[in-house]
Amino acid sequence: MAKVKITLVKGISKRTPSQRATLVALGLGKTNSSSEKEVSPTITGMINKVKHVLKIENI
Repeated sequence: MAKVKITLVKGISKRTPSQRATLVALGLGKTNSSSEKEVSPTITGMINKVKHVLKIENI
């Protein structure tokens, strides 16, 4: 399976509650925190929901 590294580049303080919950579920809590995830339809949907605050790299 392919993996992606996701990094939070903007803070979560001004996000909606559902976007905050999505970021926490992705394992991102603070600015510049990173997480590696397997690519799946669920993870892809979560990334698309908050892609405006993420930096995404394929591994």
